[in-house]
Amino acid sequence: MNFNIKCLVFTVSILSATLNINAQSPDATYVSKVWVSDQGNGTYQNPVLDADYSDPDAIRVGDDYYMVASSFDAVPGLPILHSKDLVNWRLIGHALKRQPPFEHFSKTQHGNGVWAPAIRFHNNEFYIYYPDPDFGIYVTKAKQPEGPWSEPELIAAGKGLIDPCPLWDDNGKVYLVYAYAGSRAGIKSVLAIKQLNSEGTKALDAGVLVYDGHEIDPTVEGPKFHKRNGYYYIFAPAGGVATGWQLALRAKNIYGPYERKIVMDQGKTNINGPHQGAWVDTKTGEDWFLHFQDKEAYGRVVHLQPMKWVNDWPVIGVDKDNDGIGEPVMIHKKPNVGKVYPIQTPPESDEFNRTTLGLQWQWQANPKATWSFMNASKGSLRLYSAQIPENAKNYWEVPNLLLQKFPAEEFSATVKLSFSPNSNIENEKAGLIIMGQNYAGLGIKSKKDGNYLVFGQCQAAHKGNAEVETTLTKVNASSIYLRVSVSKGAKCQFSYSEDGHKFTVAGVEFQAAVGQWIGAKMGLFCTRDVKINDSGYADFDWFRVEPVKKD
Repeated sequence: MNFNIKCLVFTVSILSATLNINAQSPDATYVSKVWVSDQGNGTYQNPVLDADYSDPDAIRVGDDYYMVASSFDAVPGLPILHSKDLVNWRLIGHALKRQPPFEHFSKTQHGNGVWAPAIRFHNNEFYIYYPDPDFGIYVTKAKQPEGPWSEPELIAAGKGLIDPCPLWDDNGKVYLVYAYAGSRAGIKSVLAIKQLNSEGTKALDAGVLVYDGHEIDPTVEGPKFHKRNGYYYIFAPAGGVATGWQLALRAKNIYGPYERKIVMDQGKTNINGPHQGAWVDTKTGEDWFLHFQDKEAYGRVVHLQPMKWVNDWPVIGVDKDNDGIGEPVMIHKKPNVGKVYPIQTPPESDEFNRTTLGLQWQWQANPKATWSFMNASKGSLRLYSAQIPENAKNYWEVPNLLLQKFPAEEFSATVKLSFSPNSNIENEKAGLIIMGQNYAGLGIKSKKDGNYLVFGQCQAAHKGNAEVETTLTKVNASSIYLRVSVSKGAKCQFSYSEDGHKFTVAGVEFQAAVGQWIGAKMGLFCTRDVKINDSGYADFDWFRVEPVKKD
């Protein structure tokens, strides 16, 4: 082989490898413009993820860290994030492309679906155990964290079984610790253990209660199983999402009796309810803990705390008064993982130039193929107007909303779109929405004499209240820019522009609100209210998240 051919082969090989990397991880180099935890000077600020990745669990595999989080009824579900240093995270995929039972999740199921999952690595395979409080505990497996992931397998059927975490014991037995949801099981504030088969795919018994938190640890849940120095440990939050504390339980026998200790609480900080998460270590011998903080409309954001062991008890955060109970840090030295890695964050903006949506986007139910089309040749996302469910009282019950998490306390989101409604009907509508139990949106709506800009708002949408819509102005331009600016306190102001430069305020200031167990979300919609043989559509050129704009 001559030198030129060798160079050609080498170049093609490098190009092929590069294309493959980009295909697998298109957002690998994304850096947010609105929140970065890494301070660039060897320190980080909390939260490491200022977005609603609730109930985080994480593991280390070699030099790599992987995190999963609750996703409830959002599809794709079970987000998987990757990091090299526990501070800089990127979103690499989802373990659930559709959520079973498929017909059940073809409709919105607010607050149902995937509750607190656990991720583990065993026998060169990744396992995610997740609960659906209405159906039971599932497991899905993969050889690579990016997938493909196996079809979820129901290993323990039953209502109210939640928050599972496995432990492969050194005697060859496999166990699963879990909790109970009072809304389905009729009991809560207790933890239990089931034995599993050797494959970890089937429960072998009805379970044994191992801890009762009714007296001093109400709403104990979210347990994580570990073994260290001959002790079985159950890390578990108690006291409620917004106001609770982090427990550690330990015993020499897997079924107890378990000793109990509070190992982190709010202390004198402003980090409320710091709990529920993952203990991980570094190759250099450090221990760290990832947990969430409930920030109401912003959701449950992820913090990273230093951790140490004292007399075989973990101490999470900084123990300023030496009582064995840590409190959260806001700024701290980054974990020592042996080297410094580039800054990166989960994606937010999307230019819609690829054949697939950015990984940040999720639907409100199992999607239909006819909801969207990635028009990569034109660099746009086309959303077709799907009919609103006949019994829907407002957008709370609309499944074809394409949404993503709030990425920071302050930001603006701008979208450029063109609207092509079906000329045979009225009331097709497309635009930008802030979704929660209260919601508001700015969109274009078709009427007999043309398209109009409308602002819609609904208070207590989850209670079935009707949306109040205001017509603002007729739209004559072929495309329009819609924007929402979010300020501290999750206050939202919509605006619009026909040239992309001068924006006009639209509608009143809106207070974003929580969803069911989640924070508010932002995103896109395209709907109609009647049946017809063909839909209109909206073409979204791009969606950009930036610092708050002064319109």
